[in-house]
Order: sequence, then structure tokens, then C-alpha cells
Amino acid sequence: MFPVLSSPTVRAPLPHSLDASYALRYDARVRGWFMLDSYLPTFLLTVLYLLSIWLGNKYMKNRPALPLRGVLTLYNLGITLLSAYMLVELILSSWEGGYNLQCQALTSAGEADIRVARVLWWYYFSKLIEFLDTIFFVLRKKTSQITFLHVYHHASMFNIWWCVLNWIPCGQSFFGPTLNSFIHILMYSYYGLSVFPSMHKYLWWKKYLTQAQLVQFVLTITHTMSAVIRPCGFPLGCLIFQSSYMLTLVILFLNFYVQTYRKKPVKKDMEEPPAGKEVKNGFSKAYLTATNGVINKKAQ
Repeated sequence: MFPVLSSPTVRAPLPHSLDASYALRYDARVRGWFMLDSYLPTFLLTVLYLLSIWLGNKYMKNRPALPLRGVLTLYNLGITLLSAYMLVELILSSWEGGYNLQCQALTSAGEADIRVARVLWWYYFSKLIEFLDTIFFVLRKKTSQITFLHVYHHASMFNIWWCVLNWIPCGQSFFGPTLNSFIHILMYSYYGLSVFPSMHKYLWWKKYLTQAQLVQFVLTITHTMSAVIRPCGFPLGCLIFQSSYMLTLVILFLNFYVQTYRKKPVKKDMEEPPAGKEVKNGFSKAYLTATNGVINKKAQ
């Protein structure tokens, strides 16, 4: 069943003492939603994604790169609009449910929890759509941009959010996607604008997007750990896992930031830029992989 159109039965809020044990089981409120009843589709699509990178690079090895400028323009516009929808809907639904920023349980907001879960399903599905970021790299022969950080982030997020939707589809889970949706509006707008050479002179704010990514990670970890310090029944194991995962992104992202902004660049004439220095969709020479950041404004 498609989540936006579904009308699952709303469970009465459980006491906080029962919330943790409830969350360890599949959440009955999302049963029947597209791609959630079985992990197999998510797993197979991830395997297909990884195989596409390997086979695609082999296929494109002796073929000319595809420009894809029109396709990329529409793609970036579509992701920007989807991110805007998710941002607005998450703000409205969490406001409707009276969500507590410090700690929000899974079953205390009634219909508002269902509304949040529906948006988070779109967030999960958007991670599948974003596999196209890498496919565009392959078709444009931008193999230097297909770094460990890029593939790690894309593959892991899609699988992690399948788990989130099945066990913790609302409550404390709403905060990270709200921030990330806002960041994606800025980033994919940048990607779309960078397609047009006449806009390059206006794209001076690339470095601030990188910094915004780091702030996003830190805020998400802070929000997650606040529920550990002052619990409300949200599953502790899920909070620890999310914080640990976000920490890996902080480490990888900081390493990228230092390599890009803190070290004096070495000029090398007629050489390709080193791995990890180009932005997504082949638009820039500096690359922020993990959560789709942007660094340089020179279009390919």
C-alpha cells in the first residue's frame, strides 16, 4: 500500500515504559507500505546499485562521456522540490503532534505520528532515487568522484532508513531528515544552477554549504544524545546506533574538509584532479560526497 494514501489504524499512545519494547518489533502502523514488508527489495536494489557502478565503469571505459545536461537539470529540480515537500511536511506534522525537541516517544502523538511516518517513507524512498547521483558519475566518466565516502553514504542510508521505517518510523526519528531536507534544497539548487555557465559567478556560497553539512551532523548527534540523557522511552539502542553512524560521517567529512580547504593546493598542470575533489553530478571540481555537499563552482 502506498503510504501517502494509506489509512492505518492509529494505536493509542503507550506508556513510556512500554515504548522501548514496542519499538523492538515491526511497527504495525507501516505494515503494507510499499517496499517495507520485506527487506529483500531494498537489499537487491543496493546490490544492483553496487553492480551498476562496477559494470558501468567497465562499459564506459572505451566510450565517450555523456553530457546529460538536460537530464541533470530536471533531476536536480526534482530532488529540490521533493526535499522542499519533506521539509514543510515534517515541520507541520511535528508541530501538529506537539513534538518535543529533546526527546519524542514513538506512540504519543496519535495521527501526527502517522503523518510523520508517511513523510519519512518518502525520505527513505528518496535515498533510492539518489542512487542516480552515482549512475550519472559513471555515465559522465567522473570516476574520481565515486569515492568510498560517496558509495558508503548512499548505500548505507537506503538500508538504514528501511530499518528506521520498520521499527522507529516517527518520534525522535523526525529531526535528522528535517535538517537534511533543508540542506538538500540548498545543495540541489546549487547543482541545478551550476549547469548554466552564466550562473557560475553567483555560486560563491559553496564553502558555506560544506560548513552547513558539518553543522547538520553535529546537531543531529546532539539531538539524538539528548534523548539518551533525558529518556522518554525511545529505544536506546537505536539512539546509540544513529549517533555512531553520524559520527562516522563527521570523521569522513572532516577529513574531506581539511583536504579541500585547510591544505594548500598543489598546482599540477595538465593533470586530472585527485580523487574526492569534485562535486556531485559532475558540476564541480571539489566534491562533497557523504550527504551531497558542494564545494567548487567550476562546471565541467
